[in-house]
Amino acid sequence: MVRLAATIFCLALIPFPAFAQAPSPSTPQPPGLDWPWPAPDPRSWWDDKRPTPDEAADPLGGRRPGRNAPPLAVSNGYDPLLYRLWGLQPLQNQVLRAGELIIEVAVRPATSARQTLIRATVRRDGKAFVQARAGLGCCEPGIARRVGFDAEAPEGAAARLSALAQDPLWSAPREVRVDDGSGAADALCVDGTSYDLTLALPGQVRSVRRACDTAEIGQAADVLETVLGLALGHEPRIDVIYPTGADYSAARSAYRALVAEGGRLKAAPYARAQPPVFSEPPPEEEAAPPSPSAER
Repeated sequence: MVRLAATIFCLALIPFPAFAQAPSPSTPQPPGLDWPWPAPDPRSWWDDKRPTPDEAADPLGGRRPGRNAPPLAVSNGYDPLLYRLWGLQPLQNQVLRAGELIIEVAVRPATSARQTLIRATVRRDGKAFVQARAGLGCCEPGIARRVGFDAEAPEGAAARLSALAQDPLWSAPREVRVDDGSGAADALCVDGTSYDLTLALPGQVRSVRRACDTAEIGQAADVLETVLGLALGHEPRIDVIYPTGADYSAARSAYRALVAEGGRLKAAPYARAQPPVFSEPPPEEEAAPPSPSAER
């Protein structure tokens, strides 16, 4: 009995977590919020200044198009609202100048709602930036479990990305089928992963889709390895989606073997036509560009 009484006495001196952490009754808790301090002044919610996004979150921020400059015509399946759901500035609103480009890679597995969208931007001051988002693009009016990051790319990335603008992929049909020369019927894709790749230059955008067949994807191996390689290593919840990393060597070998054996990638039936092949960018309306420190 003495031991039991001592135990009860000791337990009585230890505050229970629920009671120890409960907010004071005099401090009202805002509904739906998990902090114990008072709600903000409703007027300050609209009037107070908000922190501006950093440079990596909007590399081309603050620019305005010229008076007669049309918006970028983007036909990669992403309209401005969908970009907003991913937490990215719409590609249609981006203002690119001479020497700049944007490359996007959207990864869409056929049997999973776990999608990835990666955007790499090269700016005229020689800097490059990478923005990546991953989430469940299904079954909700939004992108569920969305994660992502915005970061400046390492030194040398701008040159690698700029070289990709000359890749033959961008002159290929938007969608293709494998023709091995035997006259076999087109295969029906029921599994695998599709890649929507977009290149934006000043006033021009070109998009391609490569899906399912390894040889198809192999044509885009250089672009995939470069862009995805820049995106990995920043966010573990994105890295876990790609256990083998940015390695598309097997797909590249399959594409080269197809070509070596007399095969080809032919335009898919009923595929949308591509815009004209890239030409020289239209002249800019503004005078000499400001210094990088004056404007991004």
